[in-house]
Amino acid sequence: MSREKLNIAIVGLGFGAEFIPIYKKHPYANLVAVCQRNEEKLIQLADTFGIEKRFTSYEELLKDPDIDAVHINTPIPDHGRQSIQALKAGKHVACTVPMATTLEECEQIVRLTEESGLTYMMMETVVYAREFLFMKELYESGELGKIQFLKASHQQDMDGWPNYWPGLPPMHYATHCVGPVLALNRAEAEYVSCFGSGTIREDLIPHYSSPFAVETTHIKFRNSDLSAQVYRSLFDVARQYRESFEVYGSKKSVEWPLIEGEPLVVHTAKKPEPEIPEEIESPDFAKLLPKEIQHFTTQGVYDSEEHQHLSFTQGAGHGGSHPHLVHEFVNALIEKKAPYPNARQSANITCVGILAHESALKGGELIKLPDFTLEN
Repeated sequence: MSREKLNIAIVGLGFGAEFIPIYKKHPYANLVAVCQRNEEKLIQLADTFGIEKRFTSYEELLKDPDIDAVHINTPIPDHGRQSIQALKAGKHVACTVPMATTLEECEQIVRLTEESGLTYMMMETVVYAREFLFMKELYESGELGKIQFLKASHQQDMDGWPNYWPGLPPMHYATHCVGPVLALNRAEAEYVSCFGSGTIREDLIPHYSSPFAVETTHIKFRNSDLSAQVYRSLFDVARQYRESFEVYGSKKSVEWPLIEGEPLVVHTAKKPEPEIPEEIESPDFAKLLPKEIQHFTTQGVYDSEEHQHLSFTQGAGHGGSHPHLVHEFVNALIEKKAPYPNARQSANITCVGILAHESALKGGELIKLPDFTLEN
């Protein structure tokens, strides 16, 4: 860590390819290695972007002493195990969502960061999307007034997605809606209650023994008068892709559009009733980034018709979040400070979803978040 720049390796080059040019342009990062099991794809991408070190084995990559940090973009079931492996190998970790699939993996990642002093960051796109950053700016300037309630959704049609996706319980992949409600004022979830609704088709149910078409969770914030509502659907619900985040304040509230591409709606208190709502296009927040990577808020690897990735096209480009995520992680390591979300915050966000599904299976029973997600 004494070098001027950090040596980064990207693991998983599907969605992960989106981050290659960002790291290459970041003023404090060297993208020195990439890892992909498919050797043909590995060579193609490494040649395209001029990356010398190429690994088909994650375990071999972790043995490289020159690599300071890994950015993991592999399938969900691998996140916890691979993050634990990297921390044990002395590498800092950035990992796409969710952090892990079990409470035990989350607990181990938190413990390893505390014992080693290494950094972990869950790369939650929504909390760095331009719409969230706009609402955060309104909140921090006082324009929203007192926050009274938060709400978020993530609805998606997962038919046709491979491997582990068929029948996945909606709340097992909930960070895109849990993340923003907790992130606005850096809150923590204390306990959850979740209800399942509807039924997915019979052939999907056995994969996870989960019947629910929709899961709706109430989150009680710790040491706060606030609660939030989040809802998720993955199969057999007619809905355009939507990652929404809404905040209700005493002075102003901001609501997400019902149709992708339409403006946000800002409601201002005490105006004549017809004048209360106003449509507002969210500004871009490239100004928060080093100039070398500012253009990546509106441009990426998967923009052209011949280069499309399902997670990117359905996610509407993730709100320009990718360079913000890279900068948050790299800057945290350079300045030796905690990124958002750090390991404990990532565990709290992830475990909301894991325990929410458990609550739904128990008819909405209140379930407390584990103590390991508490800040010291």
